[in-house]
Amino acid sequence: MNAPLRIDGETRLFPIVGHPIGQVKSPTSLSQIMADRGFNGMVVPAHILPEDLNAWLEQATSLRNCDGIVVTVPHKVPCLAFCTRVTARAQASGAVNIMIREGDSWIGDATDGHGYLDGIAAEGFDVAGKPALLIGTGGAGSAIAYEILARGASELALHDIDTPRRDALLARLDAAFPGRVRVGSTDPRGFALVANATPLGMREGDPLPVQADLLTADQFVADVVTRPAVPPLIAAARAKGCATMPGSGMFNAQAVLLAELLMGSRKIDA
Repeated sequence: MNAPLRIDGETRLFPIVGHPIGQVKSPTSLSQIMADRGFNGMVVPAHILPEDLNAWLEQATSLRNCDGIVVTVPHKVPCLAFCTRVTARAQASGAVNIMIREGDSWIGDATDGHGYLDGIAAEGFDVAGKPALLIGTGGAGSAIAYEILARGASELALHDIDTPRRDALLARLDAAFPGRVRVGSTDPRGFALVANATPLGMREGDPLPVQADLLTADQFVADVVTRPAVPPLIAAARAKGCATMPGSGMFNAQAVLLAELLMGSRKIDA
């Protein structure tokens, strides 16, 4: 049975900042993890436009009962610049998805890749020694790319319609993992893991991020999209006989990690 939420003058506030924000599911689950562990805290959505982000971050720093911030699209890249210190994986991915207060400054980390690969592992797939294709090199995609390589993929091909962003990530990853990253395309042939890190599939009528007709049953297909519960890419992959992980797998794997970082029961190594 879930413990009741506690809200009083000692409640610690943890905004999750994004634009849009209506799609996020984490405020309830993260707040409940805190309540179940006897921690007086609450995660609340904050809808902030990109042009207002810096001013909002300054105000959040002034909010003395705000000990951490969860960051979602499109703020993961700009929030990295606001942090005084970041983890090696955040630096390599060029983005953060969580910021923890340290006095009047912030420590940043990128846990999206951790959650994404843990979710994939929970479905029985191990990327070590296998080739992977990743579509999308934004904040989440950058962290996922880093983690795919950190967990031993033999090579990683990256595709993004934003070629300067793709190439910048390629350069950062090649410095950390020499010779194991290259340019990819929407053609999934030849890859053991096909991973989507774009929002394609959230809106009705979105094109598929890869050429799904070229998928084969021996491939594993993963997605970041949490709504709908079965994104179009995952539905297409299942029709081909592929093993899959929808965005909920990443979300569930990451929830406890994020909550523990926010509560301070786990420390960011930066």
